[in-house]
Amino acid sequence: MNVTSISGAAATQRANAASSPSTATYENFLKLLMAQMKNQDPTEPMKSTEYMAQLATFSQVEQTVKSNAKLDALLASSSLLQADSVIGRTVTSADGKVSGQVSSVMITSEGALAKLSNGSEILLGPGIVVS
Repeated sequence: MNVTSISGAAATQRANAASSPSTATYENFLKLLMAQMKNQDPTEPMKSTEYMAQLATFSQVEQTVKSNAKLDALLASSSLLQADSVIGRTVTSADGKVSGQVSSVMITSEGALAKLSNGSEILLGPGIVVS
């Protein structure tokens, strides 16, 4: 027997999850799992194999979130090391059109952005010459 109606809170959670971006978060997954468990038909509970599969998926999502956080921290650390190594040095763009001494470096989502003493900016990346 299938249950066709759900409580207002569960309906709101499902509507919010459907309208949110396509990327699932750890919290969204946990909310959906709890809503499903609260609203399952007691005369036909979830099969243990389905439950275990959902718990395994939940564990994978949790590990992915933790791995992403560690990778973000590692990338930030790497960007800071790169930024520290170029301050005060002369950099030249890959095409040779922009060159100057680095006065400061700002870490952006695209990478380290060097601000030169002449006011120009160069994104530190492949092809940049540091001297």
